Amino acid sequence: MRCGLLGAKLGHSYSPQIHHFLGDYSYDLFEVPPEDLGAFLQREDLSGLNVTIPYKKAVLPYCARLTPTAKRLGAVNTLVRLPDGGLLGHNTDFFGFTSMVRLSGLDVTGKKCLVLGSGGASATAQAVLKDLGGEVAVISRSGPDNYGNLDRHADAAVIVNATPVGMYPNTDAAPLSLDGFPRLEGVLDLIYNPARTRLLQAAERRGIVARNGLWMLVAQAKESAQWFLGKELPDSVIGPIHGRLRRQMENIILIGMPGAGKSTLASELAARTGLEAVDADAEVEAMAGMPIPAIFAREGESGFRARETRALERLCKERGRIIATGGGCVTRPENFPLLRQNGRVFWIQRDADKLPKEGRPLSLAGDLADMERKRRPLYRSFADYAIDNNGAVSDAVAQILRIVEGES
Repeated sequence: MRCGLLGAKLGHSYSPQIHHFLGDYSYDLFEVPPEDLGAFLQREDLSGLNVTIPYKKAVLPYCARLTPTAKRLGAVNTLVRLPDGGLLGHNTDFFGFTSMVRLSGLDVTGKKCLVLGSGGASATAQAVLKDLGGEVAVISRSGPDNYGNLDRHADAAVIVNATPVGMYPNTDAAPLSLDGFPRLEGVLDLIYNPARTRLLQAAERRGIVARNGLWMLVAQAKESAQWFLGKELPDSVIGPIHGRLRRQMENIILIGMPGAGKSTLASELAARTGLEAVDADAEVEAMAGMPIPAIFAREGESGFRARETRALERLCKERGRIIATGGGCVTRPENFPLLRQNGRVFWIQRDADKLPKEGRPLSLAGDLADMERKRRPLYRSFADYAIDNNGAVSDAVAQILRIVEGES
């Protein structure tokens, strides 16, 4: 059985990896120009296809049959070859987003839900939210409800981002501010690269539900696999696949005092996980073309910190890395969203009297215990987890891996 993903420009896709875990069939990427779409869909060697931009509506005329869900949404993301050679069109995004809402724990019944955007992803979100009892308002750039009159929706309980705003590589953007929504209970962002968009980070800071679109991606693939295989798959397969992808895609970020052991832990974690270990200080030196003591001598701490932020901006946009940061990166608030956009942040703790000073300009210049006291609240605010590294390195590595491998 041969299946795959159909699109015009696919770039990197996680779909082959997901479907590898879902069924015993080959799954390939098919980049097809618009003028070749009709001929491609006549290929009888393909048992099933997922369909992505820009063909979710373009394939409709080629379908001999449409499921009720595909008819309702007016878009197809799954094609199955029928026994007579025709194509059945279905849309599994509906199931995927429904699963995402349920996972979030949000109860939308009778509550206002804002859906940002008016494209195909928006149509899916609208249909699901309405079926779940939500009161839906669509926010677009030029519609009656737009970004200029958001004040009329201050009673919104849920916001769904169905736009590409905030997606890699433009990760410093957000479609709106959450400040005008005092009753907000959660934000669902269909973007999954980065793992935490600026919009989701704003929701996290408010302590409300914040979910990205990775679960939806896996859930819709699970339903597609059912159509390809002609049999039911349990929903329980979604969590383990999501967990594998999340561990592969997210960074492990290590923060803490100079000499706390971040670089050593990064190397050990890389050996255990197969992820790449990178050192932010080494990146600063490579970008500057000089060692850190020389940067401090020429530009002072402020010059070094600016270079450090540029290095973190570059490093943290990428995924699947273990990043050992400089001890003072937490002193610049602008580094907070950079570190968290694609990673879980671990505060590596070591007693001040065990911190080495050699080769560290700020450590040599002052009282390490005093520096640690001043930075402690910053480390705490940046971190998702605190890891004790006063004992064996293997113990600290084990603490981190238990957390990372336990997340789904």
